[in-house]
Amino acid sequence: MNVLNIVDYTQALGSKAKQASALMAKAQAATKNRALRKLAELLRANVAPLQIDNAKDIERAVAAGLAAPMVDRLKLTPQVLETCAQGCEQLAAMADVIGEIIGMKQQPSGIRVGQMRVPIGVFGMIFESRPNVTIEAASLSIKSGNACILRGGSEAIESNKALALLVQQALADSGLPVDAVQLVQTTDREVVGQLITMPQYVDVIIPRGGKGLIERISRDAKVPVIKHLDGNCHVYVDDPCDIAMAVRVADNAKTSKYSPCNATEGLLVARGVAAEFLPLIGRIYADKGVEMRCDAESLAILQSNMPLAPVVHALAAINSGATSAPSLVLAQESDWYEEYLAPIISIKLVDGVDQAIAHINQYSSHHTDAILTRDHMHAQQFLREVDSASVMVNTSTRFADGFEFGLGAEIGISTDKFHARGPVGIEGLTSLKYVVLGDGEVRT
Repeated sequence: MNVLNIVDYTQALGSKAKQASALMAKAQAATKNRALRKLAELLRANVAPLQIDNAKDIERAVAAGLAAPMVDRLKLTPQVLETCAQGCEQLAAMADVIGEIIGMKQQPSGIRVGQMRVPIGVFGMIFESRPNVTIEAASLSIKSGNACILRGGSEAIESNKALALLVQQALADSGLPVDAVQLVQTTDREVVGQLITMPQYVDVIIPRGGKGLIERISRDAKVPVIKHLDGNCHVYVDDPCDIAMAVRVADNAKTSKYSPCNATEGLLVARGVAAEFLPLIGRIYADKGVEMRCDAESLAILQSNMPLAPVVHALAAINSGATSAPSLVLAQESDWYEEYLAPIISIKLVDGVDQAIAHINQYSSHHTDAILTRDHMHAQQFLREVDSASVMVNTSTRFADGFEFGLGAEIGISTDKFHARGPVGIEGLTSLKYVVLGDGEVRT
């Protein structure tokens, strides 16, 4: 498409979405739930055809040299599709919050004032890699009575097109407007530039992808943005803690999957438990091929318990060109800020909970951070003082997810502090308006 056609195309998407949003806002809860259950049914019935389309994207990504974690994000396995279907059904089973009135209070004048939850209207979703986001965004949009325009990454275009067709079929079969969920059919990046500058049609933009994409959208958008830039998540192993539990959780938080934004990238360990804990987790990480970028103290403990592990400076490891990473690396200052999305973790010893909190608040991306402890007061302090969207006690950061939080699905994770924070589910896609009930009162 040329630039003129891109402008016309995007304007048409916006116009149709705006019209569809008015119909979605007044749709009955039963109708929206019927569409969600139909979508779940279609996903299960089309696993094989969807995998054929998905294979085209994966083949193209591998040929283009896309990194392994990024290729992994593209995969629409039967398990991924089943999770999407379950998310749709979970949403359908949830109460409809649209039209809910909260906080109604009688005022001295006689009027009663409260707030009603209403759809935002139209949101634009710009995302990379994971095609399952198409279903998560569409299902949440349907449940919350919104319309959405979805622009997935070029690397998943075939998968996204196939999924969007199923969404529109579910909408049509349920009597809802098919334009309530529209997928951008071109990979031309100019569409993004147009979409984020159409406040007459789009009420909010939700970017979900790499830091560069989100920084660009935050800088150039003329409509509000719900965002998180990266996921530098931490696990802090406290003194005292259950060592066996801490090893199990720290292992899961890092190695269950390397590519998600809720995978742990930094491990903080209290000095009082380091000599017992670090050798245990170090052997697990080494066996799984995880590179440990350590401060001097943790490096000394690990090296004494892993004497055959090569130790290099982080910069040397980066520049060496080695095909396999060393187990132990001396960390640089930049490692404390890093979201690796890879089998790499930074490790640092701290005096205790105060120093752990200070480190997290300075270096983390304010996404998800966890404490593993047997001290109730330490746990409560951590919950109060860590400035992150999700803060956890004695569990894995990998649970920071809309599906795991019982939201049915999530549109993304927000590290902003206004409107929505953490996994953004139904309520994050709504707004509140004041409603006032009277009986002829006049202001004097």
